[in-house]
Amino acid sequence: MKKTFELEDLDCANCALKMEEGIAAIPGVQNVCVNYMTQRLTLEAEDAAFAKILKEAVRVCRRIEPDCTILL
Repeated sequence: MKKTFELEDLDCANCALKMEEGIAAIPGVQNVCVNYMTQRLTLEAEDAAFAKILKEAVRVCRRIEPDCTILL
């Protein structure tokens, strides 16, 4: 499954890269792109575990950029 989410208050490109690397390390993630310019997160992951992976991705993003919100 592949979905795109808007990001709110992503403040720097370096944080976007760290988020992308952190989310890519989650088991079951097939592809991820955190785009600072468009303020979007594109996540491709296993269908059966997508909700669990998305929850973990939100946790990773909060740890790296506490002010950033993934609009679900």
